[in-house]
Amino acid sequence: MFDIDKWQEIFNTIEKNKLRTFLTGFSVAWGIFMLIILQGSGIGLQKGVENQFRSSATNAIWIWNGQTSKPYAGMKPGRNIQMTNEDYDYLSTRVDGIDHISSRYQLWSGNTISYNQQYGSFSIRGVHPDYGIVEKLTMVQGRFINEYDQKESRKSVVISTKVQEALFVHGEEPLDKYIKVNGIPFKVVGVFTDDDGRDDNMQVVYVALAAAQKVFGAGRDVQSIVVTVGDANADEAKEIEDNIKSKMASMHRYDPTDERAMFFWNSVEEFQRFKKLFASISMFIWVIGVGTIIAGVVGVSNIMMIVVKDRTKEIGIRKAIGATPGSIISLVLQEAILITGFAGYIGLVLGVGLLELISKQIDTPFFKQPEVNIQVAIGATVLLVVAGALAGFFPARRAAAIKPIEALRDE
Repeated sequence: MFDIDKWQEIFNTIEKNKLRTFLTGFSVAWGIFMLIILQGSGIGLQKGVENQFRSSATNAIWIWNGQTSKPYAGMKPGRNIQMTNEDYDYLSTRVDGIDHISSRYQLWSGNTISYNQQYGSFSIRGVHPDYGIVEKLTMVQGRFINEYDQKESRKSVVISTKVQEALFVHGEEPLDKYIKVNGIPFKVVGVFTDDDGRDDNMQVVYVALAAAQKVFGAGRDVQSIVVTVGDANADEAKEIEDNIKSKMASMHRYDPTDERAMFFWNSVEEFQRFKKLFASISMFIWVIGVGTIIAGVVGVSNIMMIVVKDRTKEIGIRKAIGATPGSIISLVLQEAILITGFAGYIGLVLGVGLLELISKQIDTPFFKQPEVNIQVAIGATVLLVVAGALAGFFPARRAAAIKPIEALRDE
């Protein structure tokens, strides 16, 4: 049953010992608060970096043109390596393990995209149909570039929702309308969005690579090639990358060990590297968090031992007037549980509240939506409460076992 007198006595004891109570509660609240902030910040950092990978395929290998830095077969260093459509055809048929593949030719700036009297400056990308899969573009209307666009060099264009807002200002439907891309009419066949909100993707219009090469005078040149490797793990992706490197070195006649002749970026390898990095960060956060919890436990333990020591004479008086050892121990434990439980809750609320405030004020590409595992936080709070109770239990039990006359003599 609820003993009002006992709880009144506990509150009176707390009021008489404000500093002791504050120190006990602060050690608990600080431990929980720091654990939540560290864990939440770590999750926010991890989400931010993972978001960078979600914006494009995490199983992709990118290849860019470079310049040789080593002599090879009588040729001097400094030769520019230029990929062409032949590289795309070769890799498509000669390299095992490739799931999707696309070349890319891009006009970065100085482009004018217009419709009626509306104008905008956007990048132009000539790509193969698989490119939409690589960049994880979501079609909201129509379709992406297809094989017929590529084979027939159709002047088809796919625009982003941002381009649509800039050109079709009166709510006019863009599909099947003709917009001018650097003065050349292209038919809008689709509208896309980037679910991850990457601005560089939204500032682009896509056309078939064959059309881009003809219209904009690129000939058969491409600036980059990207392939995806399906479900290949890091080791398998590395084997595919090495195979591509070997074949490209043979085709373009450069030293296979020349890292500057062509540039490669293996997102499978990089993604696995980041996963290992964040596993280490998570472990570090747990070490710091557990260390903070242990510091809190030590603080609670020391304070509760002092509490029992200070109350030894009081315990002797209680026993002298008939109090049982069990009632004395339960009084001390209830006080410890009340203080540590309330302080732990305060630390929990403050930590979660600060993370909510941070998540609304800070949203960068590398730090997104920090949050905390509430089950872990509550578990840590319970651990501190139990630790505080145990810290008070053993000295309280020893004190309760002392004879009243000995307890009254305690200084």
